[in-house]
Amino acid sequence: MPYTLLRVTEAGVVLLDYHMRRLKLEDDSLAREAFFRFARDPLPGIWAVWTDPACGIRIELRPASRLREGMPTRTVSSPVLDRPGQFAKTSSPSIYDSVRQKDVATLLTSADGLEILEACCASVIGWDGEGIVCVPHDRPRVWSTAETAICGHLPVRESAIPTASNALLLVNAVKGTCAPAQGGAFPSQVRQTIEALFANLTKRSNS
Repeated sequence: MPYTLLRVTEAGVVLLDYHMRRLKLEDDSLAREAFFRFARDPLPGIWAVWTDPACGIRIELRPASRLREGMPTRTVSSPVLDRPGQFAKTSSPSIYDSVRQKDVATLLTSADGLEILEACCASVIGWDGEGIVCVPHDRPRVWSTAETAICGHLPVRESAIPTASNALLLVNAVKGTCAPAQGGAFPSQVRQTIEALFANLTKRSNS
């Protein structure tokens, strides 16, 4: 059952079009109509949304993001290394629960520990001194609405992000951007550009 976690502001649903892709609404007219009704005049907050064969969609209000500015990081081998490429987000309970730790951003790495693939509850992008670096698309990780929006609208380069990098940014649709303690060298002006992009991609359904 397709699932997403989204944030609603006074302007609408952050990254609306990307959540529609994640929910695969083109395949389910009942879910599409129900989601459009929700997104036409949604209440601000963080919402979990599932497609539902009986009523189109199911929604639940959720607490604030677990991500915090400047939070410490730790590295753990990714629990999904056996999966090929990107895959659909799933709700808790999930395999990611086993690598989450309160008040710490767990960076999930390749088997050799040399590259970051994602974080326990966000995608990870880097900075190489000249531009934004995104994890290569064939690496195993959750398909990210935020990362996909960045790749679709800003100049990026796909390359391995070293575990030792100090220029990291955590990105997801709920928090937006979050700089962990390890990522302090990520340029603030580039981060502001990403936040502005997310704001521009925030809207209500007009259907």
